[in-house]
Amino acid sequence: MPKPLHIFGELNVLGEALEPCSLDPLTGFFRDGSCKVTPQNKGMHAICIYATEEFLEYSKRTGNDLSTPMPEHGFKGVKPGESWCLSGLRFAQSVKDGNAPQIFIHSTHQAILNLVDLETLKKLAIDL
Repeated sequence: MPKPLHIFGELNVLGEALEPCSLDPLTGFFRDGSCKVTPQNKGMHAICIYATEEFLEYSKRTGNDLSTPMPEHGFKGVKPGESWCLSGLRFAQSVKDGNAPQIFIHSTHQAILNLVDLETLKKLAIDL
């Protein structure tokens, strides 16, 4: 019987050390630049995406506005060309809808493998 995927380590989907996603803007559930997943990160912000205008528009249309600044929360908004830790469920939906963004696979936490297979992730990776 296969072991369940351990989601609370700091490994990427390739089984290597998880690399930072973005320090400017500062991303991640804990705003530490990493897409690590912990029990507190219930949204599983595990996948490091490369934001494009098209993806940001798609995300806004589907109820996840990443581009509008919210200064009251210290959020400047994600701009095209920036990297961002995206929620695993939002990413899985974008794959299903045919609107998945490119990703940085070395900065994507292994927990996303619970939602999206490795071959799909490799096809979207811009750092392989």
